[in-house]
Amino acid sequence: MSAYFSTPAPNFHDLALPEQIKVVGYAAIIYKLALKVPIPDHIAVIESKRKQTVHGRYKVLHFPKTYDPERNEPPSELVALYQHLVFALKYEGVDLLVFSMLCKHYTTRQLSEITNIAPTGQYSRRLWFLFEWVLGELLPNTPDLSSSKKRYVDVLDTTLQFGIKGKKSERHRVLNNLPGTSSFCPLVKRTATLNSFIKADLSKQTAHYLEGIKTDMVLRASAYLMLKDSKASFNIEGENPKNRRAILWGNTIGQAGRSPLSHSMLEKLQRMVIENPRFVKFGYRKRGGFVGEHDRLSGTPIPEHISAKPSDLEELMDGLVKTAKQLTESDIDAVVAAAVVAFGFVFIHPFEDGNGRIHRYLAHHVLARMQFSKQGVVFPISAAILEDIQSYRTVLQSYSSPRLRFMEWRETTDHNVDVTNDTFDYYRFFDATPQAEFLYRCVETTITQIIPKEIAYLRKYEGFKSFINQYFEMPDRLVSLLLRFLEQNDGKLSKRAREKEFAPLTDQEAQLIEATFRDIFTKEEE
Repeated sequence: MSAYFSTPAPNFHDLALPEQIKVVGYAAIIYKLALKVPIPDHIAVIESKRKQTVHGRYKVLHFPKTYDPERNEPPSELVALYQHLVFALKYEGVDLLVFSMLCKHYTTRQLSEITNIAPTGQYSRRLWFLFEWVLGELLPNTPDLSSSKKRYVDVLDTTLQFGIKGKKSERHRVLNNLPGTSSFCPLVKRTATLNSFIKADLSKQTAHYLEGIKTDMVLRASAYLMLKDSKASFNIEGENPKNRRAILWGNTIGQAGRSPLSHSMLEKLQRMVIENPRFVKFGYRKRGGFVGEHDRLSGTPIPEHISAKPSDLEELMDGLVKTAKQLTESDIDAVVAAAVVAFGFVFIHPFEDGNGRIHRYLAHHVLARMQFSKQGVVFPISAAILEDIQSYRTVLQSYSSPRLRFMEWRETTDHNVDVTNDTFDYYRFFDATPQAEFLYRCVETTITQIIPKEIAYLRKYEGFKSFINQYFEMPDRLVSLLLRFLEQNDGKLSKRAREKEFAPLTDQEAQLIEATFRDIFTKEEE
């Protein structure tokens, strides 16, 4: 009997591997059942030894032949599926999108048959729970294990993926440690990159950089960073706001995390970021949406990303708000939680406009809510993103591009998109690992570069100001102007500045100021 799911690598998708290797686990299931699910970036194959390699865009996990789920030629499709799912739970973790698609592909009676293959085994119980959790209903012909003496097992293996403290499901004898609700639950893998970031304990590094620094200097640095982040967030959207608007949004960022996330908070944020409301309808969208271009001649949409259907927004956003509350009250890593909430929001794209800036605000919100940032310092996430804008676009596309091929849409009369198939699952269940790794890199840049750079500048500013006050007793306004002139003219006062604002200075005094500026600001620190 030939294998149902284990697939020879040369026949699989675009993976270039030798003939004798077989693809197994989630990738094999997706491929053989033609599920409308992107092939995972991590795929499992059966070979002669265990190792990890990279082939094109895939990270390939190689397992010995004894690991092949179908090595004993299982007697039926459902038994084979069960064995591949057990393999996947052991070595790949939980893929909720696959489980959701399986619930559409098979009848509830067939799903019950799968879970009853080994009805009280830990993997059967986990599969059983996941099917019912995704479906939102009980499977027929399944037992109730409430009175069983079976040991509780975690639904999510936290050595493979990030979870939260589990809640008992007595019926299944499992601990539901999924980090979200059935309406919104992206998952993040425990990669070497993320484990390394977590081990570095970046939050404590912030305290180290700020050790011994006066409170007023920390507050001044924070105020500047808020403004810097606000401007960067607008710049990412291709806008160059006036200072007043940037300051208002910067102050809003400074308030992040003070209250739990809510629908009303999100709508209030949208009203704050939209300067001219004449052409934008506030609140959750009542029509389709996409990110991309229009054909210059026909006006036909050319989407790079398609937003969630308006009819799905209420449930998706309710799920996101509840998941945000659950995560911020848990012990899950703060940056991982921030990535899930912030990127989940921007992928849903619930508003007609303002989604990008609110998405970046939500990263601040979760970090502040979980007290990742200490001593009142605001993390200028948008500033760090702007410094690596191409990686930001890539990480957004890593979600959007693979899903576009599964979205069916038609052009509307106003050259918008109207999605005609069911796309709800793509927004509630996805792998947020690339987004979490990217956000952690931004946090690292912020902590190790942006914040220390601003603190170092303020220290130099204080030294320069102290010198000016000691010898010239200038008002703060004039000191700031003097410093700006020197910075803009390579440490020299221009003829115009000498003849106007700083005409009272003698040549000798001007030369002393210029030399002191160079000593403080331009000479390399020892």
